[in-house]
Amino acid sequence: QLQLVESGGGLVQPGGSLRISCAVSPFTLNYGAIGWFRQAPGKEREGVSCIMRDGFTKYADSVKGRFTISKDNAKNTVYLQMNSLKPGDTAVYYCARKASCETITSYDVNYWGRGTLVTVSS
Repeated sequence: QLQLVESGGGLVQPGGSLRISCAVSPFTLNYGAIGWFRQAPGKEREGVSCIMRDGFTKYADSVKGRFTISKDNAKNTVYLQMNSLKPGDTAVYYCARKASCETITSYDVNYWGRGTLVTVSS
């Protein structure tokens, strides 16, 4: 059964950094793409970043230059390194399996993780 499990969320001060992880079932990274999404309180879920099996990446404009997505196939894990964090980055972050990174919308998501909470506050 496919599994995506997020971890690494927590409280960080504005301007700080945090790396969150998405552990996936074996061979999941051999197909399609993995996306990171987030949902802030009272807001709709939005796409943050995406990585294809060949390493191609895409980012939302709001996080370009601050966030970096990467993967380690040997560890079956996708990472999201978040730097220069702002209070507006506070959200539950979800990873999801997608068909591709043609967009970072959720229209082609076929499986979601349960999320990890990131809080940016002083």
